[in-house]
Amino acid sequence: MYIIKVKGKAKIPDYIQIRDENFVLVAYFRADRPMKNVEKFGLEGKEEALEALIKNLPFGKLQKLEL
Repeated sequence: MYIIKVKGKAKIPDYIQIRDENFVLVAYFRADRPMKNVEKFGLEGKEEALEALIKNLPFGKLQKLEL
């Protein structure tokens, strides 16, 4: 899976996109709110690591999601 942080403008908040190996969007959520239903993506138990990754993720740079 891949992750990208999208910069919001004005009243639109920053968002996180998680995409699969074919770059199909599988999750889209606000960067300042925790992701719900992480078990659907095989990320259960990795919430803290995901939160730390999101905090340090640069805007607009697609990265392989490895936790």
